[in-house]
Amino acid sequence: MNEPVSPTKTVRQLLLVVVGMFGFGFAMVPLYDIMCEITGFNGKTAGPYQSLETQVVDESRTVTVQFLANNNASMPWEFRPEVRKMVVHPGKMNEMNFYVRNVTNKTMSAQAVPSVTPFNAAEYMHKTECFCFEQQELAQGEDLDMPLRFIIDQNIPTEVKTLTLSYTLYDITEQVELAALSE
Repeated sequence: MNEPVSPTKTVRQLLLVVVGMFGFGFAMVPLYDIMCEITGFNGKTAGPYQSLETQVVDESRTVTVQFLANNNASMPWEFRPEVRKMVVHPGKMNEMNFYVRNVTNKTMSAQAVPSVTPFNAAEYMHKTECFCFEQQELAQGEDLDMPLRFIIDQNIPTEVKTLTLSYTLYDITEQVELAALSE
């Protein structure tokens, strides 16, 4: 016959599962970055850009940049770009905003994850300032204009005429709260 399992042992096992799942969730970010770097999937942008002085504005060319804003299924916030598209010159600094509003009755935290298509052009999208570099926390009913400053690299292939920069907004309230409790 089987011996009954003690409640203490069950609680310990469940806590181990929760801690393991939490750790796995944090490990997914670097694993995702590595996968994107190796495969080129998901059009991750080149990230923060440092050397503005090496960029020369190419006035002879234009690239259309389209902006999309999406919410993850569990994110109830209002989220949209200020403009849907811009026509820009490679090498020139560009600026625009995304609008976000917390429509819930509680304070929440969010993280925006960017993606660029076509995938082979993602490395030519350089952001000098982006709301996606930081977590956003908004109180009930609070809204915010979030800045984006970017350069399309002057070395972008000539066949690339249009880029789409898409952001997906994720609810990370629970992860932020758990991290605060563990400190």
